[in-house]
Amino acid sequence: MIRFAFAGRCSTEDLQDPEASRNWQLTRARALIEPAGGQIVTEYFDIGHSRSLPWQRRPRANDLLQALRDPNRGFEAVDIGEPQRTFYGNQFGNTFPVFVHFHVPLWVPEVGGPIDPDNEAHDLVMSVFGGMSKGERNRIKIRVRAAMSSQAKLQGRYLGGRPPYGYRITDAGTHPNPAKAAAGQRLHKLEPDPATAPVVLRIFTLYVEGMSDETIARRLNRENIPCPSAHDADRNPHRTKTAWQAGAVRAILLNPRYTGHEVWNKQRKEERLIDVDDVTLGHRTTMTHNPSDEWVWSNEPAHDALVTKELFEATQTARRQRARPGQQQERPSRHSRKRPYVLRGLVRCTLCGRKMQPSAIRDRVYYRCEFKQQEAALYPDLVHPRTINLREDIVCQALDTWIARAFAPERLTATLTALSHASIAASAAQTHTPEQAQARQAIKECERRLARYQTALDAGADPAIVTLWINDAQRDRDAAQKNLDSLPTVTRKKEPPLTTDQIREITERLEDIAQRIQTADADKKAPLYEALGITITYDNATKTATVRSRPSLRYRYRQCPRGDLNPHAR
Repeated sequence: MIRFAFAGRCSTEDLQDPEASRNWQLTRARALIEPAGGQIVTEYFDIGHSRSLPWQRRPRANDLLQALRDPNRGFEAVDIGEPQRTFYGNQFGNTFPVFVHFHVPLWVPEVGGPIDPDNEAHDLVMSVFGGMSKGERNRIKIRVRAAMSSQAKLQGRYLGGRPPYGYRITDAGTHPNPAKAAAGQRLHKLEPDPATAPVVLRIFTLYVEGMSDETIARRLNRENIPCPSAHDADRNPHRTKTAWQAGAVRAILLNPRYTGHEVWNKQRKEERLIDVDDVTLGHRTTMTHNPSDEWVWSNEPAHDALVTKELFEATQTARRQRARPGQQQERPSRHSRKRPYVLRGLVRCTLCGRKMQPSAIRDRVYYRCEFKQQEAALYPDLVHPRTINLREDIVCQALDTWIARAFAPERLTATLTALSHASIAASAAQTHTPEQAQARQAIKECERRLARYQTALDAGADPAIVTLWINDAQRDRDAAQKNLDSLPTVTRKKEPPLTTDQIREITERLEDIAQRIQTADADKKAPLYEALGITITYDNATKTATVRSRPSLRYRYRQCPRGDLNPHAR
């Protein structure tokens, strides 16, 4: 009997549920190997990860690559039920040599058995499937974007997302897709929220009358009007709910949907290479603002307007007139910033607990905590200076000295030993598989939906409609709980601590790491700080920055059991 490992993948964007996708891929895989006496003894199935991600960035696929290095892996071959779900673009060419190196056959149904590394036809077939996979994803993207553009422009359809402040979501009738209508799905649209719609109109009016974003925010706070994230806390768990900020006022003033038209394509997903020198790492997807001339407006008003089109245009004209010469009205993209902020997101103020934001002042980088007047009114007992500044170069110099001292040759053994024991503790703490984590997240999302629907019911929404929503959420929660209960409990294998010989070998390979850290470019230090789990708290009263390190990546010692692949590359 040949022992096989099954590899597969299912994206959360699929129309079928992950369990159904896993089952049909597993069925194809078993149909291929069982006539040859094969049996699947372990599975590596990714859920919720795009096929465009390389294997190293998919949790279960990366676990499989690591398992190939283990001589006691427990299987002799790998079986893939659907290569188009598993390989994308040139991923096969970047991954298959690893299987060949460790002499682990890779079986796929499309070649009727194991892939022969010396067979050009096999290589061509797998390359074609990778290209087809990439083409399928691109075609789906084009079709979806074209359909959404048409629905927004011609039908004025609400396409989802959080409703803008001042609106709430209401039922808009039966879904035009018969299958979705049969499943109980409904169309939705925006309607004015009686509690917040007058606030939106007032913000536009005050701005046209001459008030700035900051002044409007202060006035709303003095009148104890809840800010957008506090008014709709369920849909804004990621935002602070303390007070109005100038940014929230600005976002409202720039939102054209208050004119009654549906506006789509204000943002887009953009894929950028993680490393231009190593394209095998794939892309990172980020949200990017589109220019206003690329926005898609509905031909006709799609919902009740909160402000007239004349008032909205007057507001935009006022913003342009008040802008300083050369100042851009649209917020620049994160990627357009040329100055690297190596401690971004790592520094917190001890007084208020918030992250300190980077800012360049006279060619120096500072991390600042600003405590504005409207915030001081909400926290009368908090004694906080108007602005707290911390220079980046002073912190980085001390931080680099500390890291260099920890990795100095005379202390490197103690540092690596500590990292090894920390890795063992982290391995023992991580007992949940990605599938279990996803099932738990689905249950939490269903609980949040039920809470929102109960709030809508208490607010006077149609009981018949809300009951349908509640039933759907309960069914989804029960299905997620059933899936969680069916998943096997996995005990992660503990990594053994580093031996004396391994520590000595690592020490020799690192050479003079202290010198390299201190002379490295600023933009190359940020990944090091992140990997070491650096966090900094700054006490302005004592002018003291406290640094803590909690390594975020498990430390492992890996050595190829078949020797160095490139003995000449030293």
